Amino acid sequence: MGNIVVRCEPERPVGLFPGYHDDPTATAHAFRGPFYFTGDKAAMDEDGYFWFEGRDDDVITSSAYRIGPFEVESVLVEHPAVMEAAVVGKDDPDRTQIVTAFCMPAPGRKGSPELARELQEFVKRGTAPYKYPREIHFVEELPKTISGKIRRSELRAELRAEHIDG
Repeated sequence: MGNIVVRCEPERPVGLFPGYHDDPTATAHAFRGPFYFTGDKAAMDEDGYFWFEGRDDDVITSSAYRIGPFEVESVLVEHPAVMEAAVVGKDDPDRTQIVTAFCMPAPGRKGSPELARELQEFVKRGTAPYKYPREIHFVEELPKTISGKIRRSELRAELRAEHIDG
């Protein structure tokens, strides 16, 4: 897995913004040398195709593995009991983070410890075993932006508050 970058020199690509408004620190972080760092992570397969893994701040580090939430979410939503899923890292003293899933059950389905175990096994079979969610929370809805993107930062904040409260 690596960074997705865009070459800005010798010519800046049409439509690429010049920097962050009134934020020279963010601009300097994104524009390094001749490259613009998009903040996205991807992996390249043996055929040369790139596979989006997630936003840089969404990538989960667990026991020295770098895990893109998108891959785990894609497997979870293939299960007939899951309508929608979001995956984030939850701080963990032993593993740095653990993969944590928030799942909206499909109509007519309810979350349960049995379903959580079934989903964990499903993910182990659908991707690498170390990527399975060690925690699964069943929710009625996922927090989203106005454009429909999942607000993972809100889910991470919820987990941190749960740790403080619990």
